[in-house]
Amino acid sequence: MKVVVADKITQRGIDLLREPGWEVVLPGAGALAAELADADALVVRSATRVTDELLEQAPRLRVIGRAGVGVDNIDLNAATRRGILVMNTPGGNATSVAEHTLALLLALARLVPQLNAAIHAGRWEKSGAPGIELRGKTLGLVGFGRVGSEVARRARALELRVLAYDPYISESVAEEAGVELVPLDELVSRSDFVSLHAALSPATENLINAGSIAKMKRGARLINTARGELVDEAALAEALRSGHLAGAALDVFAVEPPRNSPLLGLPNVIATPHVAGSTEEAQEEVGTQIAQEVRDYLAEGVMRNAVNLPTLSAEQYRRLRPYLELAERLGSLAAQVAAGRSGMLGRVRIIYAGEPAELGTRLLRSAVLAGVLNTVLDEKVNLVNSDAVAAARGLAVEERTRRREQGFPNTLEVAMTPMHFGPGEDAGGFSVEGTVLHGTAPRILSIDGIEVEAPLEGVLLFFRNRDVPGVIGLVGTILGSRGINISTFALGRREAVRGAEAVALVRLDGDVPDSIVLPIRSIEAITETCLVRLPGAAGATPVSQSVSARIGSE
Repeated sequence: MKVVVADKITQRGIDLLREPGWEVVLPGAGALAAELADADALVVRSATRVTDELLEQAPRLRVIGRAGVGVDNIDLNAATRRGILVMNTPGGNATSVAEHTLALLLALARLVPQLNAAIHAGRWEKSGAPGIELRGKTLGLVGFGRVGSEVARRARALELRVLAYDPYISESVAEEAGVELVPLDELVSRSDFVSLHAALSPATENLINAGSIAKMKRGARLINTARGELVDEAALAEALRSGHLAGAALDVFAVEPPRNSPLLGLPNVIATPHVAGSTEEAQEEVGTQIAQEVRDYLAEGVMRNAVNLPTLSAEQYRRLRPYLELAERLGSLAAQVAAGRSGMLGRVRIIYAGEPAELGTRLLRSAVLAGVLNTVLDEKVNLVNSDAVAAARGLAVEERTRRREQGFPNTLEVAMTPMHFGPGEDAGGFSVEGTVLHGTAPRILSIDGIEVEAPLEGVLLFFRNRDVPGVIGLVGTILGSRGINISTFALGRREAVRGAEAVALVRLDGDVPDSIVLPIRSIEAITETCLVRLPGAAGATPVSQSVSARIGSE
């Protein structure tokens, strides 16, 4: 076996790859393509870009190992098309990020950087900054994934009460961790410290804004070791200047380096340069972990932390592909609509009819879950790992098959229900049913049992309303006044009586701002609205490149 290590990893990782007697090559500048000509594996960090053109020079390549989490530097579609497995190391630096979070928490509580600066400036300010104890205080975690759960475990040892907000974590998972799961508004209003560990998405951008800050306790403190874009920096700076918030500790900023941030220079801001995950141990961990993963796959066929599709035969892929895309998009749509509601998700129900039931529901189930989970998670979730990620987050999955006696025979239905409702209870949930037309085109057939046929792609404005005159005209006027063109407008109603429940899906052209939902929501007859982005939208990233990848002639 030949393994090409394009970027620097730990020596322990190199040794693991050499132990079976394999050839391990560390190519010099400009030599990568030549070394890949007979290579079985490629290991990279973030510096090397693995493009379609580079992979053309690697006819034998079987696996790409990414020492780290992000795979933006790897063309996943190109790798999948060639049957190359891509693996990464999610969670390899979770301990380091969690420990840095605790370091910032303690520094905020005891004003460590400020007191240190005063000493070096010749000032002995022993009585001017008493600080506060952590014991008995409340820590609110926004996001309860790998890092959030590690922070919680350490915080409880410091006798902090821990709250968590995460729509994709069940109460049972939280209870097992000794954490109280609460809505976001309750979390910010009850917490003495708020620490951010959420993935960045359209729904979480500027999650901490003037409105949420106003709900925080006077004298509360904010910590962010996740993504800078989660915070409205201008609103945070104003709250710090006014004294509403006592302090903030930030490892990340919206723009890095933060040369023009309004937070710079504020005496109650502690800042570090995006180093929460950068420790000797973390670098050692991800290098060793990816070497072990690559070795196990080449030697035994064991796949861990795969981020793209497993190899499929041409016939399998030909039959499954359109339904995989349908399943993923239904899951994404349902999750995006559900994410805009207050209920936390507890169960996904999938109903297969006709050909989807015959083809093998395991892959379709995985595709639905990939669509659901990729809406809210930074880590790439796909057919290989979506079941495990869902289980880890306590997301229950219910599956059924049925025969449709009327209408389209081959359908998939995805329903999402808040965790406080049990099996068989649909109150508060959302369901969407779809099919594949002409063998390739995913299409919606109904929403919450209301027949409405619409394409399942692009930017979709979904709204629910009372069926009264004038609603369509008001929506069209709002969109037109903002220069937004309507591509298609699909309507459905539960019954043909005035005031009955109705739903609509409006496909919009171009790059549509999320703010468009605000004037739509103000229409009196409209009771719910959400902007949904699916593959085919301008500027949108497919929620799961692994599912929508093209395998071509394999």
